[in-house]
Amino acid sequence: MSRAGIPRPEYPRPQFMRTEWRNLNGIWTYEFDPGRSGLARGLANAKGFSSQIVVPFCPQSRLSGVENTDFIEAMFYHRTLAVPKTWSGRCILLHFGGVDYSCEAFIDGRSAGVHAGGSVSFFFDITSFVKPGKTHDLVLSVLDFQKSGVQPKGKQCGNWHSNGCSYTRTTGIWQTVWMEPVAMDGLKSCRVIPDLDGKAFHFTPLFFEEKRGRTLKVTVSGAGRTVAEKTVPANSAVPFDVSLGRTVRPWSPEDPFLYDLKYELIEADGTVSDTVTSYAGLRKFHIEGPRLFLNNKPVFLRFVLDQGFYPDGVWTAPSDADLKRDIELSLAAGFNGARLHQKVFEERFHYWADKLGYLTWGEFSNGVGSAPWGSKPVPFESKEFWQGNWNTLAEWRAVIERDVNHPSIITWTPANEYWFGSPLADYRRIMTEYFELTKSIDPTRPCNETSGYHHAKTDLWTVHIYRAGVEDLKESLLPEDKPVFMRDLDFGYHGQPYLNDEFGGYKYLPPDRRKKDDGWGYFGLKLEKPEDLLAVVAPQVKLMMESGRVAGYCYTQLTDVEQEQNGVYCYDRTPKAPADQLAACFRDGKLLKK
Repeated sequence: MSRAGIPRPEYPRPQFMRTEWRNLNGIWTYEFDPGRSGLARGLANAKGFSSQIVVPFCPQSRLSGVENTDFIEAMFYHRTLAVPKTWSGRCILLHFGGVDYSCEAFIDGRSAGVHAGGSVSFFFDITSFVKPGKTHDLVLSVLDFQKSGVQPKGKQCGNWHSNGCSYTRTTGIWQTVWMEPVAMDGLKSCRVIPDLDGKAFHFTPLFFEEKRGRTLKVTVSGAGRTVAEKTVPANSAVPFDVSLGRTVRPWSPEDPFLYDLKYELIEADGTVSDTVTSYAGLRKFHIEGPRLFLNNKPVFLRFVLDQGFYPDGVWTAPSDADLKRDIELSLAAGFNGARLHQKVFEERFHYWADKLGYLTWGEFSNGVGSAPWGSKPVPFESKEFWQGNWNTLAEWRAVIERDVNHPSIITWTPANEYWFGSPLADYRRIMTEYFELTKSIDPTRPCNETSGYHHAKTDLWTVHIYRAGVEDLKESLLPEDKPVFMRDLDFGYHGQPYLNDEFGGYKYLPPDRRKKDDGWGYFGLKLEKPEDLLAVVAPQVKLMMESGRVAGYCYTQLTDVEQEQNGVYCYDRTPKAPADQLAACFRDGKLLKK
């Protein structure tokens, strides 16, 4: 905590930065609304509530100061909103990094915007609701019906107490709340596509308003010097490219070089009305037959499952340093990337992945429709099935659009372990739609439509094969009678890269962490010391890396999460084995001699 005690004070959107902004994290007041009668009782007009909460931490977390882990179906937040007088004449945007699940904002009792989707960032244009130089009352009404079966929720537990592969819930605000002034015709977003082969970046800008006579100037810098500049008419959705010259520096895990970008919106009279700074990585990720290529060179993915839970913050990292540290811990253990599992990670995490050269698969916090492990499947003929999938598709679109410019993200995964319901044709229709929507928004990356099974249409053939030992893994993963492991209802294999994107899951706890009510891991193996764990894992890593058929793996998992104790690190991020031993195991499939 810094900046006069504000929690999570850093700029929340590093890839699209303006100099003027105001962080709204800190002490808010709140009231739970178990009867969902708050609007009828006039809470939208509140001047404050009797209880306090620390934003951006959810009320289930210790860091919020509340720590109520029960189901919270409705609640209200309040804080005062002081708009600087110097922001006059500009558009005022109120940003929320994440609010689970749906919300409505009120300013001085007037509805200023509604939003649904617990995982994605959004903003409300509050220009007509506030006066620069004045202070207003901001009330946020939140609804979170996790038992409805129609809300994407990831690994949030559907039972009162965390169990199995499901953990503490998140309700309400769980990422930074902030405010910024923007020129009325300012830059809304800019898609950046790296073109390694063409030694260029391709840009597609969007503006809040169209206006004649304006231009957009883009400056690309590298290592402190200007590499290229280009000025074009400022028209929404009209793409243009900027050549980087004959010598370029690609982004890679070995050299995560980032080009700095500056956008300047220039009015017809020559004044600069909007300036945004950003960055981009020049990298290429593609598929040729069964192989993966990064910057036109074969790459083997040594991934780890990262669920993004924290003991004190649940879905929210206590600090920006904690986001960075998780990546550093993974790299130190020999992994070159992660599946960001069943959760949409905040933009600051992707920023650190970009900076540190950490490959990721962007995944969604699904959990509706043809339900995953631990859930009761929703009947295909029900309204809940189609409503849940509509909610998923709408939110997933927004996730891709928010994160599409990050070079560290190399694959999209909208679903995890979707199970077949009935009828089969409807199941395949839904999974194909996930795939097609993803590719329509971003055709530059592969789409793994459902990690594991059952596949309907996918760029990657992913399986989840947990086995107790290497021989059992070999028998299932590398069948002699077919090229890949397939379940009866899998459909559409035609030579895609083959990845075991979940394996392992072995429980091991250092002796000083063991207690009577220990949690669980897979297979119940008696692993008494770090060497026992690594002796089980290393041969499986070696098998996959040397098979010639497998393009990558993903080990379960980076850290323990509550009762699930199969991480490489404990839940508090302390290691379970020396770093050099972990790195030898997961990087090379080797065991270091003591």
